Amino acid sequence: MSLEAALLPLQLPFMQNAFLIGALVAVPTALLSCFLVLKGWALMGDAVSHAILPGVVLAYILGLPLILGAFCAGMTCSLATGYLAAGSRVKEDTVMGVVFSGMFAAGLVLYVATPTAMHLDHILFGNMLGVGPEDLRTAGIVSVVVTGILLLKWRDLLLHAFDPVQARAAGLPVAWLHYGLLALLSLTIVATLSATGLILAVGLLIAPGAVAYLVVPRFGPMLAVAVATCLVAMWTGAYLSFWIDSAPAPTVVLVLTGLFLLALARRLALSRQASRT
Repeated sequence: MSLEAALLPLQLPFMQNAFLIGALVAVPTALLSCFLVLKGWALMGDAVSHAILPGVVLAYILGLPLILGAFCAGMTCSLATGYLAAGSRVKEDTVMGVVFSGMFAAGLVLYVATPTAMHLDHILFGNMLGVGPEDLRTAGIVSVVVTGILLLKWRDLLLHAFDPVQARAAGLPVAWLHYGLLALLSLTIVATLSATGLILAVGLLIAPGAVAYLVVPRFGPMLAVAVATCLVAMWTGAYLSFWIDSAPAPTVVLVLTGLFLLALARRLALSRQASRT
């Protein structure tokens, strides 16, 4: 392949937009993934990403901004999960499974029952190649807000993720940190709607942090490695999808999966080498 042909995707406007929204989404999702991995909230990311569907459909029906409906539904799922888990004998992961599956099913029923011009595939699987100025603006604003808060409060959030009891003893507002992290999670998933959609958003919210956790031992470098991993996956996936004629979002997640497997193989090899010595 000639250099001119290799650079062809970079010259097309729709591919430029795909690369741009990939970069905008990569930073907050990667940073947030580090906290979710350390806190063991992988299922929470999956739950919220599925649960925002009824909010999106209701917002469309009522003529409200989709981002508002998605955020409200995400917070409803998070708050309902916390309330039900605290007030019953059922474990939190079980409650999450019931709440998010129920809300996702409600969203599907609403979508089918209401005549709309909205394409469900774009909500579920994203549409990186069809993003417009409004999508880029929304992703950019959410990215700046979420990234700024995470970088400003990362030490408090880190202590809360490792040891909530110690965080409370240190005088930190544990409840605010808990629900603030859930709010940031909901906002970040809203930003990924145009890039990866609801179904694959959890890949961006877990895989970068998991890769970084396997590669570096300290949290500061972990944040940097997670961002670099997510950026590489977003750009590589979008680029490869152009040539193999595949959907960009699943290609991005496949690249992330490949990077995770490489990181895992490296960690296992280092562990075997250390055990021999």
